[in-house]
Amino acid sequence: MSSSPAPHNAPNNPPLDANLAVALDALLTEQSVTRAAARLRTSPAAMSRTLARLRRVLRDPLLVRAGQAMVPTPRAEALRDEAAAVVRSLEALFTPSGGTDLAALRRTFTVQAADLVGAALAPGLLGLARRRAPGVSLRVLAEEWEAGPALREGRIDLEIGAIDHVDPETRVEELVTLRMAAGVRAGHPLAEGPLTPAGLAAAEHIAVSRRGRFTGPLDTALAEQGLTRRVSTVLPGHLAAMALAASGNAVCLVPTALPGEPASPLTATAHALGLHLLDIPLPLPPLKIGMAWHPRNTADGGHQWLRGAVRRVLRPAGRQ
Repeated sequence: MSSSPAPHNAPNNPPLDANLAVALDALLTEQSVTRAAARLRTSPAAMSRTLARLRRVLRDPLLVRAGQAMVPTPRAEALRDEAAAVVRSLEALFTPSGGTDLAALRRTFTVQAADLVGAALAPGLLGLARRRAPGVSLRVLAEEWEAGPALREGRIDLEIGAIDHVDPETRVEELVTLRMAAGVRAGHPLAEGPLTPAGLAAAEHIAVSRRGRFTGPLDTALAEQGLTRRVSTVLPGHLAAMALAASGNAVCLVPTALPGEPASPLTATAHALGLHLLDIPLPLPPLKIGMAWHPRNTADGGHQWLRGAVRRVLRPAGRQ
């Protein structure tokens, strides 16, 4: 007598549960039952039970205790990106279609950016908002938080700048690639002729570093020529560095457009201060400016407008 086929909900074929995928993504991202519970607005006890269920379904511990922390198993590491992709697909699937009424939008967007990026971005963004979304307000914060957790927790809507530290789920879009030029005041001796590596090294320099570092890529490039420079001042932002260079004999680095590209709004302040921008005759790495956001905002109509506005302000014409 032949055996009958196994029922659809047999133990070895558990029913699909979208909530399990969401919980798995939260657990693998946070690597903590407590933080995953907070992220999904549930209790640690409920999340612990969900983790136990996931362990039974996937036949793997997923997260194991290592001292005071929990670490993922190899199987969990392999599932991390796939779980995140499933959750993004679910978000897209259940996001209602339809446009956002920008005229009726009442919202404050928080952007984290370096001072120079914020100064270049704010006028353009506010101008676009006045025309299309007058109820939108903009809050620009200094680079004070690690962007991944701040984006995940909703403390900021966008990080804009050199994006070099992202969590697995963070969405990143490159906006523009720039190069560094030497900014000097009008009448500075370096502006009287072609800039040479030796002349650049001999000048007094202002360095820009949020961490107070005296050295950077320019020092590496000079060292390859057997040269060193003297940094007299380290400042946390480009705006202060440019203001100091405009009033003295020191040199500061200013991001500017690549050859053949339209002028970047990031150089507007340098020009307003009367700085002359000199090509640096050394191979320096390009500066890539991008924006990063949490995927939960990808389909949000207001956030889509914000990202589009940032593109219009910072991306060169013709690359919109």
